[in-house]
Amino acid sequence: MVVLLFILKHPFYLWMAVITGIFSCFNMLFFRDPERKTPADSTLILSPADGKVIQIVELKEDNFFHSQVVRLSIFLSVFNVHVNRSPVSGRVEYFVYHRGSFLPAFKEKASLENEQTVIGIVDANGHKIMFTQIAGIIARRIVCDLREGHYTQAGERMGMIRYGSRVDVYFLKEEVELKVKVGDSVKGGESILGVFR
Repeated sequence: MVVLLFILKHPFYLWMAVITGIFSCFNMLFFRDPERKTPADSTLILSPADGKVIQIVELKEDNFFHSQVVRLSIFLSVFNVHVNRSPVSGRVEYFVYHRGSFLPAFKEKASLENEQTVIGIVDANGHKIMFTQIAGIIARRIVCDLREGHYTQAGERMGMIRYGSRVDVYFLKEEVELKVKVGDSVKGGESILGVFR
């Protein structure tokens, strides 16, 4: 009670208490981890993150696929859930961590230049999926629990990116029927990005 009266009497400490309270509420919102209903279908590619689909392009990928692929990019704002989930079930066959820049995550260069982890998974039918956790201008820490040789289940929590970021998902165009378009909002572990043909 005495501390509360002291804070109310001194404007500086009152403002500090208000700012600390706002920051604490923001952190509670940011680190929330809701349960998700993951569809039980091995032909589905699930979204690894909450956010908005900002780009779908074709390009050459030389590290895991060694061929032309589709890259689907999802932007996570600071208000999205930042827990990341595995898009498919399978074995991690490729894992690389790249140090890099911290450009705004929605920019095209972010996929190439920003700090990121790259995870390549092969499912039971031999289908390949690669996805990247990309840091943004505010995000400065990427957490990833997967490594080469690990097995993961579709929708399983596998890490997070802290404070605004991007996730890119790569797949072979001829193997996948897309179920989303640019501008769509998606939920990690729940929304279907595509279906293996």
